[in-house]
Amino acid sequence: MSDSSAHTSLSEIAGPKPPDEGWSQKKWLTVVAIIFAAHLAIIFALGEKKQAVPLAATNVPNLKLADNSGEMLALDDPTLFAQPHLEGFAGPALRNQQLGQFHRQDWTEPPRWLPLSAENLGAPFSRFVQTNFFAGHPLDFKPKAKLSAPPAVEPALPQYSTLQIAGGLVQRRLLNEINLPSLPYDDVIAPSVVQVFVDAAGNVVSAVLLPSENSVEAAGHAEIGDTKALQIARALRFAPSSRLTFGKLTFNWHTVPIAVTNAPAGPP
Repeated sequence: MSDSSAHTSLSEIAGPKPPDEGWSQKKWLTVVAIIFAAHLAIIFALGEKKQAVPLAATNVPNLKLADNSGEMLALDDPTLFAQPHLEGFAGPALRNQQLGQFHRQDWTEPPRWLPLSAENLGAPFSRFVQTNFFAGHPLDFKPKAKLSAPPAVEPALPQYSTLQIAGGLVQRRLLNEINLPSLPYDDVIAPSVVQVFVDAAGNVVSAVLLPSENSVEAAGHAEIGDTKALQIARALRFAPSSRLTFGKLTFNWHTVPIAVTNAPAGPP
């Protein structure tokens, strides 16, 4: 017998499969909704819609004063003996007193103006000024001008030729006595800048004329100034040193007209 035939015969012998036991979720929700609706119907059917009527208060205790107790209560008044009182020894006199009627009177009086004389206005102040001395303070709204001497005007152009040393040569003393001459030229000459190389003994072994930094200064150069600057730079001597030194020499030339070339040179 095969496996398929054996399985069919067992299912036929066992019969149909019984249904699942218990209720489904849908059934439970339906039952809960029916019970809730039934509760609401009972509440609305049996509920009373009449307003509650308050009960009347009965058997409430009442307070009543005893007879002839007014005199005892009057003793509690703190003003009974401090001032005239109807319950005191002068009570009968106060009860029989005839009070007068008060009549209000509106007193009016016409205005009475103080006398004022226009001639006496300011008279007390005038007497005060005449009998008192006051120190005078002059009003100086325009103070005097401060005198000052004009500053000394320095000449725009140098009066003699000068030499400026820059670079490493500043640390080395110049051994030559420099007396720069005034150059014979009819115009102003731009400064001549020479770069020099000085050996350890202090001699100038190289002197190179440096070009001008701008066109205006370059136009003011003259051959006489540059030639003289190179000539003087090569002849300079500096103090000895342990190393070679580079430096820059700037010659600021003073010129004199050619017609007066025989004039003495300026002070050094």
